Amino acid sequence: MKISPYISFNGNCAQALAFYEKAFDVKADIMRYGEAPADAGYETPEEAKNLVMHAQFELNGEMIMLCDMPPESPATIGDNIAIMAEFDDVDTAKAAFDALKEGAEIGMEMQETFWSKCFGSLTDQFGITWNISIGCPV
Repeated sequence: MKISPYISFNGNCAQALAFYEKAFDVKADIMRYGEAPADAGYETPEEAKNLVMHAQFELNGEMIMLCDMPPESPATIGDNIAIMAEFDDVDTAKAAFDALKEGAEIGMEMQETFWSKCFGSLTDQFGITWNISIGCPV
């Protein structure tokens, strides 16, 4: 299992990425909302198409992940970091998600998406947001 921070922004993720790329001398992989497959189950508003849906860069062997939140679900600055837990197999990922569900607020039930065989998101009873996934390629 890999653990990575996942930082959410409100429309300025690309600006933050440019800053971090320069500061850390790294290159980020970026996917914008407008690049999502048409059948992904989310209709992207025109004003959101150039926002960052997912980006990642490696820093000292660890992955840092970032995104812009969609306009209808803005990030709350100060609460805009989640933990991305990437598992190697679906059963282990689902078991972790199910264990974290007790007293949690579910953001997205575990399901197949265009970016993962299995992905789910929840905020646990302690206020920590967890994204549980099988890989997260850009």
